[in-house]
Amino acid sequence: MSDEEFMNLAIEEAKKGDFPFGAVIVRENKIIAKAYNTAKIDPTAHAEVNAIRNACRILNTKDLSGCTLYTTCEPCPMCFFAAWWANISRIVYGAEGKDVPEDDWKTNVKSSYLNENSGNRISIKGGVLRTECLHLLD
Repeated sequence: MSDEEFMNLAIEEAKKGDFPFGAVIVRENKIIAKAYNTAKIDPTAHAEVNAIRNACRILNTKDLSGCTLYTTCEPCPMCFFAAWWANISRIVYGAEGKDVPEDDWKTNVKSSYLNENSGNRISIKGGVLRTECLHLLD
């Protein structure tokens, strides 16, 4: 499957959540975990963190090396570092953090900045199905 196909799955997950964010974790073209945002009841329950927790539970490991995290929006610092700690190899996102309404996005720190200052361990690709991901924010 392509980045766009996996992002479409993240978009479908986003439609299930409290807030319009979804995530999918893939390894070797196989879906490991999917999740959506449940932060209405837990401020740490962003889609990316939920997907990482699910993938770690499914694989029975805290090491997600070789995995790609697909997410409908650029990860916030918490989500970026959850991926960093889990050794996720690649992040693919749709919308930019700056696209999220200000009340819902509490930082202007970009994932690329965090990555650069943390050793560039994660390959990051943004803008995949950005228009479709922007529609989630309407």
